[in-house]
Amino acid sequence: MIYFQEDNLIIRPMKKSDKKEFVHAFKEQGWQKPLELFEDYLNQQSNKELEVIVAEINNQVSGYVTLLGNTNIGPFASKGIPEIVDLNVLIKYQKNGIGNKMMDVAENLAKEKCDAVSLAVGLHYGYGSAQRMYVKRGYIPDGSGVWYRGEQLEQYSKCENDDDLTLYFLKRF
Repeated sequence: MIYFQEDNLIIRPMKKSDKKEFVHAFKEQGWQKPLELFEDYLNQQSNKELEVIVAEINNQVSGYVTLLGNTNIGPFASKGIPEIVDLNVLIKYQKNGIGNKMMDVAENLAKEKCDAVSLAVGLHYGYGSAQRMYVKRGYIPDGSGVWYRGEQLEQYSKCENDDDLTLYFLKRF
């Protein structure tokens, strides 16, 4: 199955051979993405718990994003609203619209299940490009404030500005 194809870009579901390619590609750019992460994604995909959307350019993996059918954390827990999670485009392929194309596919898959889709984005500067992209795509903060390590952060609470400090967004179709 192919979700999208244009020139040398193909967007499709994750396949078993992608695991090692992603681990190697992320390691090359200095990021640690363990093999177990991708094995877990494949298991969840085979159990229909999530969909893993992969972009490839010239037969090389270039990015991925996952779409959960239902989440058990955050403001939309157990409400049947799909959640876009873990969008990653390899550095050498960034700034070519791949993230937006994968988001198009994820949103179209979400539309088949619900009239909205959610996501959480980190708050530190490393997520700046994603923050801007989500707002441009029509995502609006849900109003529940900041979340930290899966819990809503109370006013004046202490936290660390790491990958677990997030803000939830919702997009209605």
